[in-house]
Amino acid sequence: MAAGIREKQTVALKRMLNFNVPPVKNSTGEPVWKVLIYDRFGQDIISPLLSVKELRDMGITLHLLLHSDRDPIPDVPAVYFVMPTEENIDRMCQDLRNQLYESYYLNFISAISRSKLEDIANAAIGANAVAQVAKVFDQYLNFITLEDDMFVLCNQNKELVSYRAINRPDITDTEMETIMDTIVDSLFCFFVTLGAIPIIRCSRGTAAEMVAVKLDKKLRENLRDARNSLFTGDTLGAGQFSFQRPLLVLVDRNIDLATPLHHTWTYQALVHDVLDFHLNRVNLEESTGTEGTPAGARPKKKNKKSYDLTASDKFWQKHKGSPFPEVAESVQQELESYRAQEDEVKRLKSIMGIEGEDEGAISMLSDNTAKLTSAVSSLPELLEKKRLIDLHTNVATAVLEHIKTRKLDVYFEYEEKIMSKSTLDKSLLDMISDPDAGTPEDKMRLFLIYYISSSQAPSEIDLDQYKKALMDAGCNLAPLSYIKQWKAFTKMASAPTSYGNSTPKPLGLFSRVMNTGSQFVMEGVKNLVLKQQNLPVTRILDNLMEMKSNPETDDYRYFDPKMLRGSDSSVPRNKNPFQEAIVFVVGGGNYIEYQNLIDYIKGKQGKHVLYGCSELFNATQFIKQVGTFNSNSVILITVITNYDFRDWFLTSLYGFLSL
Repeated sequence: MAAGIREKQTVALKRMLNFNVPPVKNSTGEPVWKVLIYDRFGQDIISPLLSVKELRDMGITLHLLLHSDRDPIPDVPAVYFVMPTEENIDRMCQDLRNQLYESYYLNFISAISRSKLEDIANAAIGANAVAQVAKVFDQYLNFITLEDDMFVLCNQNKELVSYRAINRPDITDTEMETIMDTIVDSLFCFFVTLGAIPIIRCSRGTAAEMVAVKLDKKLRENLRDARNSLFTGDTLGAGQFSFQRPLLVLVDRNIDLATPLHHTWTYQALVHDVLDFHLNRVNLEESTGTEGTPAGARPKKKNKKSYDLTASDKFWQKHKGSPFPEVAESVQQELESYRAQEDEVKRLKSIMGIEGEDEGAISMLSDNTAKLTSAVSSLPELLEKKRLIDLHTNVATAVLEHIKTRKLDVYFEYEEKIMSKSTLDKSLLDMISDPDAGTPEDKMRLFLIYYISSSQAPSEIDLDQYKKALMDAGCNLAPLSYIKQWKAFTKMASAPTSYGNSTPKPLGLFSRVMNTGSQFVMEGVKNLVLKQQNLPVTRILDNLMEMKSNPETDDYRYFDPKMLRGSDSSVPRNKNPFQEAIVFVVGGGNYIEYQNLIDYIKGKQGKHVLYGCSELFNATQFIKQVGTFNSNSVILITVITNYDFRDWFLTSLYGFLSL
């Protein structure tokens, strides 16, 4: 891929901040100083992509929230970047009336309606500020890019497009339409920014199909209006994807509920699972030391520290997909390398007489001047390296603490064996009953994975035993009620999901420390080596991208927005394998699936894949959503893939309910 989605969205933002004119490269002149006004949506889009320093380089002296109290700055232009909501439009009109800024560059994250545009025009006329409204742009940037190959639809109000919102039993048609329209609007913005029109494939009878139908219609309508199409001219210039169009695979979260619950073993996914990590920022609570608090004194507050894990962090980019033990070892190696460089600088300073005036130092002065000059010039790089080492030492130490106290290595290995149908070396009941292994939530996640992965549900007697053990361990059984009903429906619709047949290979336990002087005491933690196995989402992508015939995907619908007429066909017109693909999960995604896709595509030379989801959740957030369903409700999950069977099933169900 010539340019990833992160680069494309960053370029679009920089152009917007430069008054919608492409910035001049290598410009020596000072930028035009300006203020940036955004809402929470705009803040979430910008923060993973542009640092405060980069904003300053673009001439942004202040960046303020739209609904905060702002003082007038009458001689400075203002760049707005907001969603076109009623509340935001009202506040912008108020700014015009109050004459807060010299000029106004209005940028909307998503397309603004004509009626709202008229409201702004009327406010500008009423405030005698028409000449000050310099530009009004629809930016089509309504999505958040987290990686070169990963995006998520929203962070604010994400409960409106959450798994629970889509699957709750009492949802009305109007509410479902609103959710689907929200998702489609963001996906449309994504493809406008990408500058590509995809071939769309989706499963039948799911929320993903509803998204596909609406997205196909929206793309088709935009292409039909040649004068105003967003997919002509500069947007489809050189350097886009490739000459071949990309494949968009829309999948429903209900095809695989085990993976979001799975304990993981790779760095990025672990950070997301056990720490407070969102929008590429991790928040840690720093320990205040071991000294006790005096009797009767108020306990000390823990210091909170935030770290940004960005594209410029080379260690993060290299190791985010690595198994955790490799990460711990790499941090230690980086630390030793830094210390060696630091010692070399100190040695040169000593030789050159900075720490004394001996004749040997003076005679060696000329030989070592060049070395010292080189060492001094590398100091900024050395300091940055030290900062990153400290960052990852702190983050990895926090992750390790969770691994050791909750025995996450044991859970990961055990769940992998369950999902791959391997022989278990310890009974599930013993795992649940072990008071030293994991939190109640860990035990619940383990049991739900067992329940989902079993081809045959446990008998009522066995289930009662498991329930008692879970309750004794302090587990909330609400998620199980939902999963039981979900399992019953999916069993009627299709065969159980397969998770491959390979398990992680244990290399024994770590010694007390990995090596002399290591920061990480890994005693008792298993050194597990991951084996590549395709998760359901990856397997679906492989079938569709490589044009393989497989019962799992043969019935997937096919949409081509460039075709004059849409069709209900499952037969692809394009018979060649795809080079580029976007996988989008309706109902929420996770870093485990993302990493699995990245590992899969590494073995496919010249091919590229992007991963997107309606929301990004970890297991804690997902299990909370699943646990909020009313256990007394009949849950109509959209996973039935055969229309005739679905009609028969719904007729039978309504007949049963009327009894």
